Formats: sequence, structure tokens, C-alpha cells
Amino acid sequence: MESKDNSSPSGAGGHLVIVKYNAGNIQSVLYALERIGIEATVTDDHEQIRSANKVIFPGVGEASSAMRYLKERGLDEILKNLTQPVLGICLGMQLMCKYSEENDTTCLGIFDEHVRLFNPVERQKQQKLLQQLDDILAIQEATEDADKTDNIEKEISEKVPQIGWNNIYDLKTKLFKGIAENSYCYFVHSYYAALGAHTIATTNYVQPYSSGLHRDNFYGVQFHPEKSASVGEKILKNFLEL
Repeated sequence: MESKDNSSPSGAGGHLVIVKYNAGNIQSVLYALERIGIEATVTDDHEQIRSANKVIFPGVGEASSAMRYLKERGLDEILKNLTQPVLGICLGMQLMCKYSEENDTTCLGIFDEHVRLFNPVERQKQQKLLQQLDDILAIQEATEDADKTDNIEKEISEKVPQIGWNNIYDLKTKLFKGIAENSYCYFVHSYYAALGAHTIATTNYVQPYSSGLHRDNFYGVQFHPEKSASVGEKILKNFLEL
């Protein structure tokens, strides 16, 4: 549905479009926008997307099938060539990256960062190796209980996907205007975008990764602002004011 009133309490104006494709979470984004007094059009129509003042590209799903859908409908080229502010959310942000390990998927390439699967077991092994090296250098005896290690690794491996609240820090750009360092947002994901030149927010889970990206008119967040209470509402308002 199209906005009946282009003004909003946040001071943003113009027509807002949410990209329609085979990925979930669109309805929750609509509800979040309604809570801050904004209406939006959900569409896959090329002209409506091109003519919008702002574009939101949300998503919950699997990378390769989502990219296939976008390419079949020509939406990949539309998205890459937009000049207005664009906000990718969760899978939307990952698809804006260069490549995803999820089913070996070439993505839109807007951001140079690669998307990888969380591997807490491998991280735990690396940490244990470093600790053993520290012990050797300190001339201490390093011992390892194999059964205990297996149990630890099993516990950690069960923590993927990351589901729940985590903090965001090293915040940059106007997208995070008025957002305090280490504010908490809501995450649901098994894959993450590596840190890189376009990182504008960082979160630590298994290892530090990009929870926010920016390049030119394109922005992306790994967390769900529509589920992140007042912090998420503020981020959405900030985007609408860009």
C-alpha cells in the first residue's frame, strides 16, 4: 500500500519501497514502520523501486535461492544501480556483499566483504592452541582432556545460529546517529559478513564481524532493527532521514 501522507514524525519524506522477493520478514518490517508512523509499498516492480525515495531490502532465508529469484526477475541489476538510500537487513545485507559461503553463492557485490558460516568449534581449537603455546613459552605443562574438549566443542557448536540480543559498537555514519556504543539489537543468523573497509558497526560472536556496512548510498545491518525495540526504531528513523 502506498503512503497517503509523505510526511512523518521523524522528519523524513518521500515514497518508501520494500523490495518483494522470496525471503521472509517483510511483514515485521511493515509493522515496525507503522509504529513510527510510516507507510510503505511492498513491490518487485522495477519502476516503483527505481522511483522510490528510499528502499528497504530485508530478508530471512537462504542466499542461493534468494539470488536466483533476484536474477530471474532482473532485480539484481535494479538493486545494484539504485542511487537513493538503500537499507539491507539481515539476509538483505548479506546479499549485498560480494560472496556468501552459503551454497557457494555469488552475491550483488555492492560491499566487498565476504559472508562466512560461524565456526565456533574451529575458533575454540584456535584458542586452545594459542593457550598451549603460551603454556609452553611459560615452561608450564599443557594437558588436555580429550573427552572434555569434545564436550566443550559440542556445547559451542550448538550455539549456531546466533539467536538473541547482542551489542553493536564502533558505530559510524549517520545511520547510527544518537545510538550509544554497545547498544543491544536483536540477531538471528548463522552466517556473518567479515570485517572490512565498509564496516560501520561491529559485533562479537565467535569472532568480531560486521553488523553494519556502508558504501555510497547503500547501507546494511545484520541485526533486525524492526525487532530491536527503541534502538531499532531510532535506526529506522535515521535511515529515513538520510
